[in-house]
Order: sequence, then C-alpha cells, then structure tokens
Amino acid sequence: MAIVVNLDVMMAKRKMSLNELSEKVDITLANLSILKTGKAKAVRFSTLEAICKVLDCQPGDLLEFVEE
Repeated sequence: MAIVVNLDVMMAKRKMSLNELSEKVDITLANLSILKTGKAKAVRFSTLEAICKVLDCQPGDLLEFVEE
C-alpha cells in the first residue's frame, strides 16, 4: 500500500509555483520539494493545515491511498 502525494496537481490547479507556496506556507523549498516528490516519510498536521489553507483545499485533495 502507498500514499500518493498530489501536491503538484493542486499547485497546477491554483497556478502556484513551488517557490510561491514555500513562501506562503513558510516551509523551506527543500522540505516542500521532498513532500511534492512523495519522498517524505511523514508530514505534520500543522504543515498539512498550512498547505490546505494556502491552496484552499482539503487534505484528501493532497493525499491519496493507492493499493500496490
């Protein structure tokens, strides 16, 4: 089982760059990039909340469960 991160999809829908999101959420570009590429092992609820506020979306819009 795997969790797929659809951050790039939501960013494209909102026409927002990684740099812009990084500034608005106050997360380093490197950490945001790790999350975007799906290489993150965990994500804090506070981080998820901040991203959802900026992108005006729900956590389920960003995270998806896919069986392998």
